Parts: sequence; structure tokens; C-alpha cells
Amino acid sequence: MATQRKVPLRKCVVTGDSLPKKSMIRVVRSKEGEVSVDITGKKSGRGAYISKSEEAVETARKKNILERHLEAKIPEEVYDELIKLIRRESIL
Repeated sequence: MATQRKVPLRKCVVTGDSLPKKSMIRVVRSKEGEVSVDITGKKSGRGAYISKSEEAVETARKKNILERHLEAKIPEEVYDELIKLIRRESIL
């Protein structure tokens, strides 16, 4: 009998939903205070997970949710990169 592997769940900082790690995007703040999109999910630093939906990203942008979670200023490019990633995945 094959043992079922536990699927790691992460909580979206915007919606509050717990979803499989694979269906989320991680945004990370490094020790230097640099904020970037972590596609691998392995960068060191403080991370926040966001659902792969444009609505979630736009809500995070409007309400500064990521900014509060990561305690850092979030550059517009980070939001743009998140949107690009989501759009690219929805094509695949």
C-alpha cells in the first residue's frame, strides 16, 4: 500500500485560504530588505504566500497587504511580475 504524501499547505496572505504550496506564489524579503518573487520557494528570508489569481494580487496591491506582512516597501515591479507569472501559467 502506497503511503500518501502530505501536501504542504500554505495560507494566502490576501484571501486567508489554505492551499497547496504549489498553487501559491511566494514573495520574499531578504535580510537586506530587498523584496522579490520567489519562484523556487527556497530563497532565504521572510516569505509571504499569495494565491495565483490576479484578483488576489490586485487586492494585495490596493491594501498594501504584502507590505504589512513583509514589513518592507513593495516595488510595483513585484506586483507586475506576479501578474505576468499568473498570466503565463493560465496560458499553459
